[in-house]
Amino acid sequence: MLVLGMDQLQSLVGQTIGPTAWREVTQVDVNLFATLSGDRQWIHVDVERARRDSPYGTTIAHGNLTLSLIDGFRDELMTLEGVLVGVNYGWNRVRFPTPVPTGSRLRATAELVAVDAVGAGWWQVVQKFTIEVESHPKPACVAESIVRILAPSAL
Repeated sequence: MLVLGMDQLQSLVGQTIGPTAWREVTQVDVNLFATLSGDRQWIHVDVERARRDSPYGTTIAHGNLTLSLIDGFRDELMTLEGVLVGVNYGWNRVRFPTPVPTGSRLRATAELVAVDAVGAGWWQVVQKFTIEVESHPKPACVAESIVRILAPSAL
């Protein structure tokens, strides 16, 4: 894990950080996400039907579950010093090129796209995350995360 100040973060624009360690996505994870989100589509939660009727032969993780894992992967990749708070500002260009079969292992890399001052001690950080499925040629998710960071003493 990198521990950086805002000035160091800005110097990493255009570089890729990672990968993280592998993380397994279990049926328990998928079921909990289904309960929290209300998305109980059978392809995620009905193991027997998915075995029988799914083109994947098993249940798959929700795309939004895969997307939500980025926050944990981000914390594994880097920590910023001198930050009072960081808040999710949104997402750009979210894509799910391949499904995540339950039981798969995922890991992430992050490319630092931009670090820009936006006023009054706030910074906007854009990172392009790629979530890889172990032993699969296509990523499970590619998304640009936008985070606003309050670091009043930076730069």
